[in-house]
Formats: sequence, structure tokens, C-alpha cells
Amino acid sequence: MNLLSLFRRADYTSDATQFIEQLKLNNPKLEAEQRAGRALLWDKKLNRADQADFLDARVAQQPYVYGTGSHPNAK
Repeated sequence: MNLLSLFRRADYTSDATQFIEQLKLNNPKLEAEQRAGRALLWDKKLNRADQADFLDARVAQQPYVYGTGSHPNAK
């Protein structure tokens, strides 16, 4: 008998994990739909030239943004 097998706990699966596994069993298309949604919103090809232009056009923030004279309502 292996000494480690004496201390081995029974396999545990949380309620959340059980719920997700059951959800995936009930709806086999779920993961593919999630990936399609992610691709629609997040997985985008970046145009490096546009990104460089965007970074070059940034205006440096003033060290203290509150109370500066640049705001139209500043006194």
C-alpha cells in the first residue's frame, strides 16, 4: 500500500463546476457560441499603423489635473 493513498481525499467537484458541466451537457453548442461571441467582440486584428498613429496623437496629461486653468469652467 502506498503511504500517500492513506491521505488521499475523495475527488471533490464544486457546485459551480457541476453546474457548468451539466450546462455543457445540456447544450453542446454552448462553448462554440461563447467562442463566436468572443471573436465578435474581442479577437480583432490590429492595424499596427493606426495603432502607432493613435499613440503618437496622445496628449500628455498634466501632473495635477484638478484646478488647472485649461478647463473652460476654471476660475
